[in-house]
Amino acid sequence: MQIEQIYTGCLSQGAYYIESQGEAAIIDPLRETAPYIHRAEKDGAKIKYIFETHFHADFVSGHIDLASKTGATIIYGPTAQPDFKAYIAKDNEEFIVGDLRIIVLHTPGHTMESICLLLKNADGKDIGLFSGDTLFIGDVGRPDLAQKINSDLTQEKLAGHLYESLHHKIMPLADDIIVYPAHGSGSACGKNMSAERTDTLGHQKAVNYALQPISKETFIKEVTTGLMPPPAYFPLNVMMNIHGYESIDNVLKNGLQSLTADAFEEAANATGAIILDTRDPEVFAQAFIPNAINIGLNGSFAPWVGTLVPDITQPILFICDAGREAEVVIRLARVGYDHTIGFLEGGFNSWKIAGKETDNIPVINATALAEEIKTNKEAVIMDVRRSSEHMSEHLMDAINIPLDYINDHLSEINKNTTYFVHCVGGYRSMIFSSILRSRGYTNLVNVTGGFKGIKESGLFTISNYVSPNTML
Repeated sequence: MQIEQIYTGCLSQGAYYIESQGEAAIIDPLRETAPYIHRAEKDGAKIKYIFETHFHADFVSGHIDLASKTGATIIYGPTAQPDFKAYIAKDNEEFIVGDLRIIVLHTPGHTMESICLLLKNADGKDIGLFSGDTLFIGDVGRPDLAQKINSDLTQEKLAGHLYESLHHKIMPLADDIIVYPAHGSGSACGKNMSAERTDTLGHQKAVNYALQPISKETFIKEVTTGLMPPPAYFPLNVMMNIHGYESIDNVLKNGLQSLTADAFEEAANATGAIILDTRDPEVFAQAFIPNAINIGLNGSFAPWVGTLVPDITQPILFICDAGREAEVVIRLARVGYDHTIGFLEGGFNSWKIAGKETDNIPVINATALAEEIKTNKEAVIMDVRRSSEHMSEHLMDAINIPLDYINDHLSEINKNTTYFVHCVGGYRSMIFSSILRSRGYTNLVNVTGGFKGIKESGLFTISNYVSPNTML
């Protein structure tokens, strides 16, 4: 018997590989199928089942492609109605993988079709719970996503279902069962997940706020309080997971078109494609193609694209470091951005060699910023961290416009004012600055090292009360 968590940090997502006696099951696979196929081949195993714990919102699952390539059966829980061939399991239905048994537990709440999967070993002992988005380590799945698809399902109704699922299906299970959730810290599918990726159910009963002996009414209030709006791409990913999508092989073929500088420029002009520059922020700032948006590949690349590019069908051209082209296309496809149409052959250097126009974003470090503030009384510091981060601690008089909500607050930014933009370390602030630069805001200066560098310099007054200039 083998149980392997295949974790993807960019999405804070855990898929699972279970193998016994030459048979394998995959739980919640990502879009690219090769890792699961190769893992089974390594064991000489045949993938028999693909379990989907629910219709995912934060990524496009690889269930359809994986089933097509392996002949495995896709399995959903009760009430699921996918538009492709799948087996809809009954509550408590049993599936055999080698000498293991997997029991489907219908646990509505995060979504109505949500399931957990109880794993029994050859002796019939309960050993693992693959809890999907129903139960996380330190948290539970947010109950407000399904209402984006079905307006009759309020978050309060879903939270009530979640309470019943936890208390009647999960809490009675043995304390020594290992919980294997679909997400960890950093995912937008919950509020406050732990950095731990697995735990015993017994420990979760002791420390997880949602598993305490509280009333249903108190639970509903606790679970629904403090929920931030989900990224705009979530409902679109749900629809792709329900209705189907183009094969990842075709997406890769279309996206991996190598374009010379001239061809790249022509494609941008002809298609109206967004230009994504995936290089590190410090490199991007020095020189980039005018109107390009910087979302670095070495960060939470796909979720930020999903948050900030509202049209999932938008054609995308991209620039990246050599050898990372397929990675860009795959990571975009994971969140449903299937319309990449090519990349700049030879990277940004080829653009410079061709003598084409470039742009740059000024940068400043914490020491120079301190001097600037002393001499320039008109200087405005813009904090683009989330409002909770800003409220925790921030520079005196800094204004707060979280990157997540940039599109809602453009009218509040004066094109004639110089803003010194910072986040924690420089990743989000460069995204913010590049977006505004592409829209004609030329007076933005990026603070290298971000708030971390500002604090470490010891040159600034740090406040931990809510700034009156906080916009969100």
